[in-house]
Amino acid sequence: MTDASDVHILGVGTALPGAPVDNPTLAARLGLDTYWGQWIDHFVGTDTRHMSVDLDSGEVVSTLADLGETAARLALAAAGLGPDAVDLIVMGTATPDKLMPTTVNVVADRLGIDGVPTFQLQSGCTGAFQALAVASRLLVAGGPRTALVLGGDVGTKVFDYGADFSRLPPRELINYMLFGDGAGAAVLSVDPTPAAVTIRQVSTRLTGLGRAPGQSLDWFGARPPGPDSPTVAEDYKAIEELVPVMSEEILAELLADVGWKPGDVDYVLPPQLSGRMTTQIMERLALPGAQEVSCVRRTGNTGNATPFFQLERILDRMTSGDRAVGVSVESSKWIRAGFAVEKA
Repeated sequence: MTDASDVHILGVGTALPGAPVDNPTLAARLGLDTYWGQWIDHFVGTDTRHMSVDLDSGEVVSTLADLGETAARLALAAAGLGPDAVDLIVMGTATPDKLMPTTVNVVADRLGIDGVPTFQLQSGCTGAFQALAVASRLLVAGGPRTALVLGGDVGTKVFDYGADFSRLPPRELINYMLFGDGAGAAVLSVDPTPAAVTIRQVSTRLTGLGRAPGQSLDWFGARPPGPDSPTVAEDYKAIEELVPVMSEEILAELLADVGWKPGDVDYVLPPQLSGRMTTQIMERLALPGAQEVSCVRRTGNTGNATPFFQLERILDRMTSGDRAVGVSVESSKWIRAGFAVEKA
């Protein structure tokens, strides 16, 4: 049954920059031997990723606004709507093109959208979930009827491809292997269509009190980082230890909120840090009969674009009564997030 306060996903679109970069190409570019190409495949579990920078020149060839615009147009087309139908835009990203103007407003301008509320949320992997939560609550509150929700990251632009990779410690080197770039968009509305799925719950919760950050991304502006101050730092051991546990906590909370049992879930959209981590998480979630929806092997970890790539894979496959849950953990200061959707 559709309630007056229900929010529906009418369409999803995604965008990736450039051609896929496979593991041998990446390892060769980083000056690493064949062992590292095999290590990426087996340890990280990613075959290809797409990058917003040209590996040879280091030049940025795709901006977040470029990818966001493409994803937004595809989402609107999937929803059967034009930009004139949008009366709210919310974006989540950890890597905006600039501090100002915000990327969400650049995308809005390119789409020809004006005179509507726009919000950009600065956050890591849970930023897309936060954007979905904010948009859903504003739609339920009344006023706006149709929202465009964006999420994406172009994290490879912060990496130094001129570094001596043979000297980098694993906590820095792994980031070059894990991440790819991309953007996604979803059209949300209080007015359903026959193909829409209904959002039953979106949850985000900070759980980092007293915990050291698992990942940090510095913003230097005009001041470049020194050799002893890396732009990106990753405590992969802490991430490997905590993310499966936090994923289980998110799932339990989501199921309790919507009144579902584990056997009621048809699709699970797990965190996409790496293929190895996804396997550990799925074992921990223990959802009998639920189909795993993963894209990390093809796209790498695309940050805030990830849930849109996952949703895109299931929207056309879901039939009446199907249920799906999405889970995300942001290690920067340990935020856990999730959503539950259902096909009426």
